Amino acid sequence: MTSISRRNLLRAGAVGLAGSAFLEAPAFSSAGIRPLLTHGVQSGDATAGSAVVWSRADRPARLWVQVSRRPDLRGARLLRGPVVTPDTDFTGKVRLHNLPSDSKIYYRVRAESLDRPGLYGSSLDGSLWTAPSTKRDVRFVWTGDVVGQGWGIDPAYGGMKLFESMRRRRPDFLLHSGDTVYADGPLAETVTLPDGRIYRNLVTEEKTKVAETLKEYRGQYAYNLLDDNYKRFAAEVPQINQWDDHEVLNNWYPGEILDDARYTEKRVDVLAARAHQAYHEWVPIPSQTGPVYRKISHGPLLDLFILDMRTFKDPNTDDVYADPKRGMLGRDQREWLIKGLRESTATWKIIANDLPLGLIVPDSPVGQEGVAQGDNGAPLGRELEFAQVLQDAHRHHVTGIVLLTADVHYTAAHHYDPSRAAFQDFTPFWEFVSGPAHAGAFGPNVLDGTFGPKAEFVHAPPVANTSPADGYQHFGEVEIDGHSGDLTVYLRDRDGVSLWSTTLRQR
Repeated sequence: MTSISRRNLLRAGAVGLAGSAFLEAPAFSSAGIRPLLTHGVQSGDATAGSAVVWSRADRPARLWVQVSRRPDLRGARLLRGPVVTPDTDFTGKVRLHNLPSDSKIYYRVRAESLDRPGLYGSSLDGSLWTAPSTKRDVRFVWTGDVVGQGWGIDPAYGGMKLFESMRRRRPDFLLHSGDTVYADGPLAETVTLPDGRIYRNLVTEEKTKVAETLKEYRGQYAYNLLDDNYKRFAAEVPQINQWDDHEVLNNWYPGEILDDARYTEKRVDVLAARAHQAYHEWVPIPSQTGPVYRKISHGPLLDLFILDMRTFKDPNTDDVYADPKRGMLGRDQREWLIKGLRESTATWKIIANDLPLGLIVPDSPVGQEGVAQGDNGAPLGRELEFAQVLQDAHRHHVTGIVLLTADVHYTAAHHYDPSRAAFQDFTPFWEFVSGPAHAGAFGPNVLDGTFGPKAEFVHAPPVANTSPADGYQHFGEVEIDGHSGDLTVYLRDRDGVSLWSTTLRQR
């Protein structure tokens, strides 16, 4: 991880490092031995003063990054990045510190040969917006669920077209609500659609079976970046990523032992460790280890609380226990969330919950995968810890809580109100659902009445596992007005058309 000073970046365009010119041309002309960048560039977790830049080389090499506020990168500052090796699948990240807030930052990544220092491969360019430090308009998008249910990249149907539609909205960032890959979703070369058309998947070796080895988990992320829409989006829009179940396998929880003939490794903890490594190698997230829950502030109008509802999850039982110490979040994360909401001074506190709060998501044959357990009564099971979070926020007069989620493969708007609820010690709030980004479409799921949800809007397919070729792919968009502080949510289809919207007023 490398730092760059605010003063130096602001001076970019006036005086550059000698190394900037040094990168402009390779020392040798032998193209065949130049290290190449294989999967584009990405950025993530952009704050008012920092961001992460990611890329991958085709061999051991050193990454170098030029950074500037100018699109032509004239006078850019030169950052010495890490040496990438097979230990990280040749991926590497550079952490940019002390960036100017509320600024468009342009960057260029290039790889240098370790055997022939001074020999560089061709460069790739990207850009990102840093978060504001004062009130201004904010726009971001969210979605989840990529390459699931056997639907991969088919250029004849536009590939992952939704990512191009999101890019055209020019968001400040993407909140990726989990299922960033489907490690348990092999692809066939062709799939016959209900009307007889043929869906032709681009297929790689790692996508022909369920992922078990580290190489196979890495290949899930490499596959997504073969799509031009996805890669172009990743180069222009910083991401905030969660992980959920399909980064490992469907509906997993710690300690699970599989009864699935597709897997030779039955210990989910072993699979999860490999998946966790691949995720941190391939996703532009700062941490290389540990859980992925974190808070990201985006100016005085917005705090994002990014949950990890998988790493600490208890087993998928009937979920009717009365122990408030159990659940999905674990004690440390639960206390972190309660404290963070209570102390936040942002107008809007968005909780990014990768599993919906009020939708019943069964895990056959008898267990529950989600929070809701379906009896419409007082909180039980995993509902207890969320009742605790909501109750504490209510009693400390926390306002502006909004939940954003994906997971269920359709889009919906749910309003929660204690006047309709079995549990009533909370302030009314909204939960908005979006997705899938590029996967089979399903739904709708049944709502559990414990917290009094009402579906104000639902857009779901007529049949289960509707393909991306037939639509029902969704993303959500949030706009916060810098003057009034009002928050508007749009639920959009694959082409970016708004299907429904609502505006929440600042209280």
